[in-house]
Amino acid sequence: MPGNPSKQGGPLTRSAQVRPHDEARLRPSVHPQTPERQRKSRERTLLRVHCTVLHRVKAPPSVGRMTLAHDDLGLQHARPVLLVHGHPFDRSMWRPQAEHLAERGHRVVVPDLRGYGESKSTDTKTTLDVFANDLIDLADHLKLQHFVLGGLSMGGQIVMQLVRDHPGRAEALLLADTFPGLDTPAAKQARIDTAARITEEGMHHYAEELLPKMISKSTRATRPDVEAHVGRMMRDAPRQGAAAALRGRAERPDYTPTLKDIDVPTLVVVGSEDEFTPVNDAERIHREIPTSTLVVIDGAGHLPNLERETEFNDALSTFLKSSGATQ
Repeated sequence: MPGNPSKQGGPLTRSAQVRPHDEARLRPSVHPQTPERQRKSRERTLLRVHCTVLHRVKAPPSVGRMTLAHDDLGLQHARPVLLVHGHPFDRSMWRPQAEHLAERGHRVVVPDLRGYGESKSTDTKTTLDVFANDLIDLADHLKLQHFVLGGLSMGGQIVMQLVRDHPGRAEALLLADTFPGLDTPAAKQARIDTAARITEEGMHHYAEELLPKMISKSTRATRPDVEAHVGRMMRDAPRQGAAAALRGRAERPDYTPTLKDIDVPTLVVVGSEDEFTPVNDAERIHREIPTSTLVVIDGAGHLPNLERETEFNDALSTFLKSSGATQ
C-alpha cells in the first residue's frame, strides 16, 4: 500500500439475545394450545434461540492499553481466524471473507486496528509492534491461545511483526498483497510527509488520489459497489489514526530475514494488477517461506478480497481445509 466508509452495510454483528421482533414471533399463539402445538412451538423457539447464538454481538472490550472494536462471528468452539485490515481501511474490508468463513463453520474475529474505524486513539505515532501487541491483547481477552492469522498490505506487515514478536500463537498465515522489506529513503519520507498532510487537510483528497491505484481498472469499470465501499473506508478513516500509522510504518523493521523461519502453513495471495505490492513481491515472500502456497488473482488490484471475492474466498477456504489449520 502507498505512503502509506459509512461502512458498507454496517458492522458485522451477532446477537446472543432474542431481539424484540423475534420475541413477538415467539409469543404463544392466541389459538388453543394442544400438546402437539405446544411441542412444535417449543421446538421453533429453541431453533430460533440456537441460530441466534451463532450471531451474538461482541461489545468492544477493554484490553489493557487499548480498546479494539471487533466482530466475532461463527461457532464459538471453532478454530478462530483473525483477520487484520490494511491502511486506510477498517474491519468492513474483510466482510466478504468473514461472512463466507462463518457460514462454513469457522469462527472469525475481525478488529478495527488502533486509530481506525471504531477503535479510537490519540496516538501521534503507532509502530507495527504496537498494533501486534494490541492483537495479542485482544486474542488473550477472547481466550484465543492459537489462531489462523491473516492480513492484507499493512495488515500483512503487522502479521509478520506479530509472528516475529509472539512465536507460537499463529498456526497458519494469510499474507495478501503485502511487502516484507524496508522503504527506500524517499518512500519513508513520503509517508512522513503524507502523515503531516492528512493531519492538516483530512482524508478526502488523499482518498481520491489513492482510489484509482487501489483497485484495478476492470474493477472500477464493472464493480461500482466495490469502488464505493473502498472510497468510503478511506474517506471515513480517522485522520489522526491514519497519520500515526504512516509515521509508525516508516520505522518498521525489515521482515525479509525472518521469513525463512516461518514454519506454519502460509497462503500468499496477490492481485495480478496490484500497483503497490506487485506479483514479484508475493513471489519473493513465497520463495522465502518454505511452507507457503502462492495464489495470483487475475484482474484484481491491491484489494483482491473485495475485487474478486469469490476467487479469494475459494483460495482461502481451500487453504484452510488442505492445511488442516482449522480442523
